[in-house]
Amino acid sequence: MMPAARESLLDAAFTAVTRRPWAAVRMVDVAAAAGVSRQTLYNEFGSKDGLARALVRREADGYLAGVERALAGHGDTRDRLTAAAEWTASAARGNALVRAMLTGCWSERLPSPTLSAVPSSTSVPAQRRADGPLPSPGELVTTVRDRAVSALAGGPGATPDTTEVARSCELALRLALSCVAAPPGEGGVADLVRGALHRRPTG
Repeated sequence: MMPAARESLLDAAFTAVTRRPWAAVRMVDVAAAAGVSRQTLYNEFGSKDGLARALVRREADGYLAGVERALAGHGDTRDRLTAAAEWTASAARGNALVRAMLTGCWSERLPSPTLSAVPSSTSVPAQRRADGPLPSPGELVTTVRDRAVSALAGGPGATPDTTEVARSCELALRLALSCVAAPPGEGGVADLVRGALHRRPTG
């Protein structure tokens, strides 16, 4: 199947889960919304759980791509860590699956696939990846921290101290996640993160 058709199916599944509990989402309805047969859907994802894993994998990848855009932005290390924190809070507020992945709190309305890898017999490369391990909240934080170190440590105007960049990134991320649970007042995430990083030698 063409990648565009797979994306259409994932879009349809995402829309469905925003409108009704995952338990009430039917594969036949997802296929119809994407304009393909139910057999095509099963050929691509294998099962409803396979579809859930692929959807969670895609949303995790989308979140991480946004982090990388933030880290590649303008400004010094503090500016870019603040941008990554703002994106984290925004993505978690706007996407229930991203929020669940970052916090580990999966509501009954959402699919909640096991995070460990599952046996995979598919020949679809994207589905083999989805059938592999899915990230836990701690693993997502570690991934973002490692990407921040790669993007920022030793870069123009940045500190070469990778340990300090890693600590500052983790602090910024965990502040952003606290803002998801308890939204901040005036100034928002950016003011909190900038204040916390102000005294840290982040470049």
